[in-house]
Amino acid sequence: MAFWTATFDPPMIHGLLWFPLLLAFVLLTALGWLERRRQNLFRDWAAGSELSKLDGSGAARLKNGILSWSSFEAGRFQEQGTFEITKLELLELMSLTSGEAPLTQESQGRCRLRLIGNGQEMDVPFADAERARRWIDQLMARSRCDL
Repeated sequence: MAFWTATFDPPMIHGLLWFPLLLAFVLLTALGWLERRRQNLFRDWAAGSELSKLDGSGAARLKNGILSWSSFEAGRFQEQGTFEITKLELLELMSLTSGEAPLTQESQGRCRLRLIGNGQEMDVPFADAERARRWIDQLMARSRCDL
């Protein structure tokens, strides 16, 4: 018995040390596959759009004058809302977490774009305030062109 323990313990210990790395590799591979699948589904969902975005807050697209946004749930895009751009009266950049507080020009990070028009108020989440600011300019330009 002593021979078995002395001869085979070191390789077994080395194998056990590498096991967490193997698990980490499998986990990272699976997460990469899920992200690639999400991006491929987004490409199909946003095909033919005039304007589109995919970030950690979800996806949005402007297609045929209709802005729609979705979240990625259970392997597909689940629609969260739509807004007709020709009815757009006002766009506001709002803080995501602090209620009805508008976002300042210096603010960065997660936010929401509030769409107001035709008696409706809708919020589109964004992971990046700078991208949301660019969307404000583009949406206002498109809403004026469609009138």
